[in-house]
Amino acid sequence: MSIYIGNLSYQVTEEDLKLAFAEYGKVNRVQLPTDRETGRPRGFAFVEMATEAEESAAIEALDGAEWMGRDLKVNKAKPREERSPRGGGGSWGNNNRGGRRY
Repeated sequence: MSIYIGNLSYQVTEEDLKLAFAEYGKVNRVQLPTDRETGRPRGFAFVEMATEAEESAAIEALDGAEWMGRDLKVNKAKPREERSPRGGGGSWGNNNRGGRRY
């Protein structure tokens, strides 16, 4: 399981997160997603810790805490949803039904 951290400053680094969460236990992994086009952090991260107890302690202590000028949102990460292999878009391309021509 991992922890979701939202409302992060765009200046935060993986090292900053490791140091902050290390106060509550062993940090196994930090993921700081970046925007594909700009390379800038997207304002959220995921942290995996060694035990559930350590994760719970970090969530309890840091949820709502002010850090780097922002109020953090910290909770258990939800499992990633499977995406459609078509890349979404739903009904795009169905406009030619019913005999209409464009």
